[in-house]
Amino acid sequence: MKYTQHNLDKLEKIAEESGYVIRYERGTFQTGYCILQDKKVIVINKFFQTEGRMNALTDLMPQLEINVDALTHESQKVYEEVMSVAK
Repeated sequence: MKYTQHNLDKLEKIAEESGYVIRYERGTFQTGYCILQDKKVIVINKFFQTEGRMNALTDLMPQLEINVDALTHESQKVYEEVMSVAK
């Protein structure tokens, strides 16, 4: 998957369709991101460029509670692509 704003939007859409809120904030993240599971909030380092943001989201996908059936068809395809690479 190429590092473009369009592809980043697709990854963000998967998380948002699953009820997660993505925020770009500054902080002292060891990995560049943080998950607040109880509130379904994902916080990603705001200083990351598109590549870093995409890498953070793809790293997080296996940890998120994603209901594939609730995703749109396009999001399902992107999710399956991300998960096949993550394995």
